[in-house]
Formats: sequence, C-alpha cells, structure tokens
Amino acid sequence: MKNAVVLLSGGLDSATTFALAQSQGFAVHALTFDYGQRHRVELDCAKQLAAKMGAVQHVMLPIDLRRFGGSALTSDLAVPKDRPLDEMSRGIPITYVPARNTIFLSFALAWAEVLESSDIFIGVNALDYSGYPDCRPEYIAAFQALANLATKAGVEGRQRLTMHTPLIHCSKAEIIRQGLGLGVDFALTTSCYDPTADGKACGRCDACLLRVKGFAEVGVRDPQTHVA
Repeated sequence: MKNAVVLLSGGLDSATTFALAQSQGFAVHALTFDYGQRHRVELDCAKQLAAKMGAVQHVMLPIDLRRFGGSALTSDLAVPKDRPLDEMSRGIPITYVPARNTIFLSFALAWAEVLESSDIFIGVNALDYSGYPDCRPEYIAAFQALANLATKAGVEGRQRLTMHTPLIHCSKAEIIRQGLGLGVDFALTTSCYDPTADGKACGRCDACLLRVKGFAEVGVRDPQTHVA
C-alpha cells in the first residue's frame, strides 16, 4: 500500500476524503491541526475518526493562529448566523482563516516527503462552500505546482506530488452519499463553527446550514447533535 497524507479536521468532508483515500488503496497518515479554533470539539472528532477508521498514524499539530486573529474562528469576532444559502457563495466571510490551507498543506507536504509519499488528500469543496479562496481548483493546482518545486525529493525527481481533491466539485448531498456508501460514521463528525460548550452544533452558522441542507437532500437524519 502506498502512503498518503490526509488532512483530517473532524468534519464530514475530511472524514469522507479519508474513506475515499482508503478505498483507493492508500495507507492513510492523518494530519490534524489544533490552530486555536473556537470549534475545538472537532479535535476530539478527528481523534475518534482516525482511531475508528484505521489511520496508520494520526498526528495533531499545534499552531496558534489566534496570535494573528483576523477570523471569527480564531478570535472573538461573531460567527455569522442565518445567512441565506445563495449569499454564502458571494464574497469571503469572516470565518475565513487567512492562509489556513496554505499553512496546513505546507505541513502536509513536509510529512509526505519524509514518508516518501507522493499523495496528499484534502477535502476542499468549491460547490457547497462558504466562499473561501483556498478551496478553489486553481488554488490547488497552484499549490501542486509549487510543491513539486519546493522539495528535495521533487528536485531530484524521486517524487511527483499529486494533490487529491475528490470532493472539490461535489455538492454536500453527494459528499454525504459517498461517505455513507463507504461506511463513514457521521455521528463522529462535526461541522459547526460556533458550538456550545458541550459540543452541540448551533444549527445556524454557514457550515451547519450547508450540512442540514445536504442531509435533507439525501433524506437521512443528521446524527450531529444540534441545540434544541
């Protein structure tokens, strides 16, 4: 089995991406970031998912992006609530964390080189997403080009990195269907940007609304616990 680094946040997209990597015959090395996010419940979800789904390794790296702030996820700024679905794809919301995916993928690239792996999986999505610039296909293509210029293994011709984004053109409903088909336990995932202290989803932020919409379209009950 070939090694692959899979970014695992604890959300349903990354869990489905993990399962897809496994279904393609990769040995998954899961990478999670404790970056000072307000929705820290996702870290517990990532631990449970990695254990249940059989990650070869699960590394959780601390990076304190709260030192910079600039996002509702890494500061005390309010998380937008109750936005219409058509508004979510217009503009870049305050939940965007500056350069987050570039930071994450740089660490993933470093680990992939150590593992002699040519494959990184990330569950970015450019269809049902909240306007993030680092979830677009052109961004992923640019990072892949950079990655193949940036490592010793790449320069020496021993590694030709491929960025796998299997969900990038999928709707949330399509992602859920794929995950269910692969046996993903979505009860272990969370999507909420602003959960309660005991980990319940708010049901009103962009991520919650997109998740609710997806499960409704599939016709399956969302196992994520929401505020009553």
